Amino acid sequence: MNPFALSYRANQVLSIAILMIIWWVFEAVPMPVVALIPIILFPSFGIAPIEKVVKNYADPVVFLFMGGFIMALAIEKWDLHKRMALGIIRITGTNGNRIILGFIFATGFLSLWLSNTATTMMMFPIAISVIHIIKIHNKNEKSVNNFSLVLMLSIAYASNFAVGTIIATPPNVAYVGYIKNRFNYTIGFVDWLVLFLPLTLLLLFMLYWVLVKIMYPNSIKHSNEAAEAIKEAQAELGSMNIAEKRVLFIFTLIVILWIAKDFLNELQHYLLLDDTIISMSGALLLFLIPSGGKTEKKGQLMSWLDTKKMAWDVLLLFGGGIALAGALETSNLIQELGSGLAGITTSNTFLLILIVTTIAVFLSELISNLALVIILSPILTSLAILLHINPLLLGVPMTLGASCASMFPMGTPSNAIVFAKGHISIQDMMRTGFVLNIICIILITFFCWLFLPMMLKMNL
Repeated sequence: MNPFALSYRANQVLSIAILMIIWWVFEAVPMPVVALIPIILFPSFGIAPIEKVVKNYADPVVFLFMGGFIMALAIEKWDLHKRMALGIIRITGTNGNRIILGFIFATGFLSLWLSNTATTMMMFPIAISVIHIIKIHNKNEKSVNNFSLVLMLSIAYASNFAVGTIIATPPNVAYVGYIKNRFNYTIGFVDWLVLFLPLTLLLLFMLYWVLVKIMYPNSIKHSNEAAEAIKEAQAELGSMNIAEKRVLFIFTLIVILWIAKDFLNELQHYLLLDDTIISMSGALLLFLIPSGGKTEKKGQLMSWLDTKKMAWDVLLLFGGGIALAGALETSNLIQELGSGLAGITTSNTFLLILIVTTIAVFLSELISNLALVIILSPILTSLAILLHINPLLLGVPMTLGASCASMFPMGTPSNAIVFAKGHISIQDMMRTGFVLNIICIILITFFCWLFLPMMLKMNL
C-alpha cells in the first residue's frame, strides 16, 4: 500500500515507523524490544547498513542520559533528594496543587536558560522524592496516583514549553541561525524574549490548569500533621554528611558547567565542553571520589552495582527513536512532505500558520525537533516567498511547535527521562500529550498570527 504516493524507500520507512508506533502504543512487546526493530529491518530491507544503524544506539544524547541517570542514582543513594524534596515542600506547603505549580514554574524558569534535558535531570530525583513523601502522608490512592502522574508529566512538559528565550531550546537556536545565514538578519535576544516569554507563561498556566483542574485532579489538601512530619523528617536527616556534600558539589559543578559551557568554550579552546561531556564527567567523578567519613556505605560515592537500578530500557528506547528519526530523514520522507506543503496555494495566513504548526508538533513526535527545524526551514521560507508573505510567519510557529511534542517518550529527551521511572504508562502519556498538542497548536497559532506581525518586522 502506498496511499501517500511516496517514493519506494520513503514508503518502506513510513511502514516500519507505523509498525513501531503501533507496538509501542499497544505494548505488544516491551517498549525497549520494539526499539531494537531498526537493527533488524533497516539492514534487511537495504534502508541503512547495520554499522550505521547501531551507531544510533550510542548517540551522544544516549550518553547524556546515562550520565544524568547515574547522577540521579547518586543523589538518591545518599538521601540528598530527600533533603531537597523536604525543603521544597516546606516552601510550597503540603497542598498537592501548590507543589505541582511550584515545580512547573521552577522547571520552566530553569529551562529558559538550561537545556531541556539538563533541567529535567535536575528536577527528576527531587520530584521522585516528593512523590514518596506524599505517598507516606496520604492514603487516598487515586489522589496520590494522579499527583504522581501530573508531577512527572509537569517536569517534562514545563521543560518543553519554556520557549521564551533563543537559547531555551535547540530549535530556537537553529532557526535564528538559519535566518541570520539566509537573510543576514539577526533576531534580537530581547525581541524574542519580549514576544515569547508571555507565550511561555501562557503555556505553563495552561499546563497546570489542564493537568490539575481537568484531567487529573487530586484532593491532596494542606495537612498540619504532614507539615509537622516533614519538620521531623528534616530534623532526623540532621546535618549533611561528607558523602552528601561531595555529591552536592558534583551536582552543582555539573549545573554550573551546563550554564557556562558556551562562555568557557569562547574563553579557551583547549578543553571544549558540551552537555554530554559534562554529564559523563560528573558520572565518572562519582565512581572516582570516595564517600569519606564513617559510614556503612564505604568506598566510592557510586559503585557499578548501584547502576542495576538505572533505566537501561530508556537508553535503548531512545536509541531506537534516534535510528527511526535518522531513517525518516535519509529516506527524504520529510522533503516529500515539504514538497506537498509547497503545493498549498491558500493565501489565508491564519490557515497556513495552523497547518505548519500542526505538522511541526506531530512530526516532532517521531523525528528530532532540531532536525525537523533544519529540514523544514528552507522549505517553509521558499513557500513564504512564493506566497509573498513574511517567512517568519511560517518559520517561527514551526520552530515553537517543534518543541511541544508531548505524546511519546522519544518525542523529546525530557519525555524520555520522566518515562523512565515507571510512574507513567504509554497510554497516559499519549492521552495527555494529544490533548496538550492540540491546545499548544491553537495557542501558538493564535499567538503568532496576532503578535508576530507587530513584534518581528523584517524587510526580506
